[in-house]
Amino acid sequence: MHERIIRARTSAGIVEGFTRDGVNRWRSIPYARPPVGPLRYRAPQPARPWAGVRHCHGFGNCAPQQRRYTLLGVSGFGGRFQPMSEDCLTLNVVTPKDGSAEPLPVMVFIHGGGYILGSSATPIYDGAALARRGCVYVSVNYRLGALGCLDLSSLSTPQTPIDSNLYLRDLVLALHWVKDNIASFGGDPDNVTIFGESAGAHITATLLAVPAAEGLFHRAISESPAAGMTRSQEVAAEFAARFANLLGARRQDAADTIMRVPAAQLVDTQHRLIDQGMQQRLGAFPIGPVFGDDVVPVDPVEAMRSGQAHPVPLIVGTNAEEGRLFTRFLGMLPTNKAMVEALLGELEPEVRERITAAYPNYPHPSACIQLGGDFAFSSAAWQIAEAHGTHAPTYLYRYDYAPRTLQWSGFGATHATELFAVFDIYRTRFGALLTAAADRRTALRVSNQVQRRWRSFSRTGVPGDDWPVYTHADRAVLVIDRKTRVEYDPHQHRRLAWDGFSLAR
Repeated sequence: MHERIIRARTSAGIVEGFTRDGVNRWRSIPYARPPVGPLRYRAPQPARPWAGVRHCHGFGNCAPQQRRYTLLGVSGFGGRFQPMSEDCLTLNVVTPKDGSAEPLPVMVFIHGGGYILGSSATPIYDGAALARRGCVYVSVNYRLGALGCLDLSSLSTPQTPIDSNLYLRDLVLALHWVKDNIASFGGDPDNVTIFGESAGAHITATLLAVPAAEGLFHRAISESPAAGMTRSQEVAAEFAARFANLLGARRQDAADTIMRVPAAQLVDTQHRLIDQGMQQRLGAFPIGPVFGDDVVPVDPVEAMRSGQAHPVPLIVGTNAEEGRLFTRFLGMLPTNKAMVEALLGELEPEVRERITAAYPNYPHPSACIQLGGDFAFSSAAWQIAEAHGTHAPTYLYRYDYAPRTLQWSGFGATHATELFAVFDIYRTRFGALLTAAADRRTALRVSNQVQRRWRSFSRTGVPGDDWPVYTHADRAVLVIDRKTRVEYDPHQHRRLAWDGFSLAR
């Protein structure tokens, strides 16, 4: 396959990429110094300049995580695992091969993975289809799990300082890199859209409430943001103490211990902490943003509600059957009666009754799955739309489309399936397997529509004239399906049932 070499100049030095399939690609450009040695658990520092040309042809490391999550096998990568290292703070850039006379809109993708797994190198996040349609696409790595998303700053000592919300600091630095360098790649630094899915969607929404991110992005798309992922400093400190205990460290030695032990041991301990938290339910989840510091001063939804968040246009939404994925994989959501009863067990009886009454067939399995999906994702999207929509243009969607293969397999329009449309996966070999012959034309039509809306939004802040803005007066929801339509407050009882719900204590 013929490839052409292409170079761009960044503030740290020249980077060399390659041209293939109608796009230019640069992979694993460092945006920060490796957070290793004394920089572990510290705010990221800008990348050191280099001499000569840096070859950015291949993906480097992903953040430390369990190895089984690093398999790059979605679309033809076979059984190859991506290497892991704390030296992982890199980003990738994809641009149209022929460029543009005018600077292009920039779309910065933040991968999901529950704050504990994932990589910008995952094949589905390639971004070439978006770039070909007229944008500069950037995908970013950030520190995960115990090394970046578990707040251990309460263990800090004068001799061994530990910073809070490390992964958010990483992403703010990455956005600074975009602002300073993306013009060299043909992008418009004054027209940046951040978007993400699942935990990446939650991060996208959280960045709306990060003062240091002001002016670094101009629109945001949050696809299936997760609920229950934010905690106070008090709850974070409790989790940090538990983490140190599981690691076998005394309180006074904890900071030194976590600086010293191998990354793999920290990852293993983090999973034990998650298991313990699932059983004892101190808040919903130990890993994710903490509010009350300089990075996230106020709970993000509260910041939106009170007008303290960045008032940029926002798309937020969920998939029709979010919970079905979790009946097969990552069984962390309450998708059966026993798990739902455990989830709701400590609530006041009237609150418990209000929630279960919103699902008429409860405890039928399908009602439990719907309840679990709403608990984990839809409730967050509703909260965000209600809060942000008061102060900035907000568009709410529900993604209902599923080819028959996904319907027959029992998944339906489950968690993450909108990514097949966003990233044009139905045009790939893997996508062809997902669409029986009769479905292919419809799948491509839905894909074209989603990409057209995302692209229009990234250019103008409006995702199409036929998608009304979300207001408290009518609560318009765009339902994306074989026949896309607008519905008004389609799940009012379910939305109201979760209003104000929180597991955090």
